[in-house]
Amino acid sequence: MTDLPRIASLEATGPAVARARGWRGRVRPRAAGRVWLVVWVVALAWSLSSFLGEDHRVLNTAGWGAFTEFWAAAARPDLSADLLRATVEAAATTLAFGVLGTLLSVLVGIVVAPFMSQTWWAPATASGPSRLLRAGGLLLSRAAVALPRGVHEAVWGLLLVSVLGRDPLVGVLAIAIPFGAITAKVYSELLDEADRAPYELLREAGAGRVTALAYGLLPSLLPGATSYAFYRFECSIRSAVILGMIGAGGLGLQLTLAFQGLQYAQVWTAIYALLVLGALIDRWGAHLRRGRARGRWAVSGVLLAVLVAGSVWHLAPDLERWFSGRTLELLSRLLDDLVPPSLPAGGWSELVAASVETLQMSVVAISLAAVAGLLVATVAARGGTSPPRRVLGWAARQLLLLTRAVPPPVWALLVLFVVFPGPLPGAIALGVYTFGILGRLFAEVVEDLDQGPREVLAELGAPPLASFAYAVVPAAVGRLLAYSLYRWEVTARETVIVGVVGAGGLGRLLEQQRAGFDYPAMTTTVLALVAVCLLVDLLSLAVRATTR
Repeated sequence: MTDLPRIASLEATGPAVARARGWRGRVRPRAAGRVWLVVWVVALAWSLSSFLGEDHRVLNTAGWGAFTEFWAAAARPDLSADLLRATVEAAATTLAFGVLGTLLSVLVGIVVAPFMSQTWWAPATASGPSRLLRAGGLLLSRAAVALPRGVHEAVWGLLLVSVLGRDPLVGVLAIAIPFGAITAKVYSELLDEADRAPYELLREAGAGRVTALAYGLLPSLLPGATSYAFYRFECSIRSAVILGMIGAGGLGLQLTLAFQGLQYAQVWTAIYALLVLGALIDRWGAHLRRGRARGRWAVSGVLLAVLVAGSVWHLAPDLERWFSGRTLELLSRLLDDLVPPSLPAGGWSELVAASVETLQMSVVAISLAAVAGLLVATVAARGGTSPPRRVLGWAARQLLLLTRAVPPPVWALLVLFVVFPGPLPGAIALGVYTFGILGRLFAEVVEDLDQGPREVLAELGAPPLASFAYAVVPAAVGRLLAYSLYRWEVTARETVIVGVVGAGGLGRLLEQQRAGFDYPAMTTTVLALVAVCLLVDLLSLAVRATTR
């Protein structure tokens, strides 16, 4: 987000003082931004050159027939009664995974977030424990969630399946573990960014930290926390589809079986079910975002309670199985297999090469997604009044919905029809999928901006792309950059889910190790993935810090 308080203070001091105070603040970020842009272009060129190889072969013309056959099947999905019943059942399973996974994620976030916040560890008075101990507690609490947050939910799913088999709660826990850690991190940042004056007054009056948080900060944070929980719900649905593709059930499993059998009409039936589910959730979220009335939130709360109860009834988990001697034995055996870690068969060279390939895939994917998302966002943003503009906007939003509703492994399989195997198809698949997410986020940024400058340029005859570039981008560049960097971090984690279908990187290496039951090497590969995600996180922080 743009730093509105700083801009307002500069305007209030008058032009001369503002120039004196803001010269360094403006020039340095601009210079730093140009430097980072050059670095990014060099990294992108390096990644693409590595993917092309010596022969520079990219397109596989032999696969165009299957590619066109798949898209032609979109006009004739399988609507037989038996398949429709199976699709409804699968959609209910996917929805149940998403609902319960989100609920557990939010509960974990609420409990853990205070211990990760600077607010919790800040002293109420000048006396008390030393600052060194408090800083250590803060770092320890943040480090405790680094591993579960860095490991993709698909990896958690694979590990849990080896212990619990096809238990329905495997999908729920696989979502809740990483998403709970992510939610805790986001909620802790909301706590630190809030106005702490009420909290500090309560602390000085002798209130405990929990009481001060509950009465001093929670009321002001509730809308933002609820909005983020709903966003996490959308992410959980997408993750539930991915988990279904590795055996958890639901629409993901139906997609995989149909694709393996080349039953493209059945594939499109599942895709349309995903589109309907995604559209309903998208409309629900938009309904909440546009209104502050308590009635909307109350109705949504009741609906959520019904969904939770229905999800538990639909999945019907066997909780006794979780505490059986057999489960504890399998868990102990898995831990023994995972620890201590060992290097893959190819040693350090193979591990480093796969890590570099993963980083390159994330760079190519986010570059494709950011550029395409920015171009489509100007059309997808709501607010147009003319009929052609509204029709184009609706079509653009459906395109974004389609690209983010179809899971990355399906996109990877489609790209592999027409692009030779390697890391490039995985990067393209992730780019297409992330384009749908970034395009939607970018469109919301455009909708929130003052449309006056853009309308003036349009009235003067400027084309839509020019008015967007000169009136919208400068005002929204901070949020656009923040969203792009955030999705880059997520994309680095998601390279593992296209790697399992042979698209390269650490995901391909991880799938080979899983198929060979080489669990110690799997641990090392997962730790390497966490290290790559940490590197991306640090680079993102550096970019934000120097361009703010």
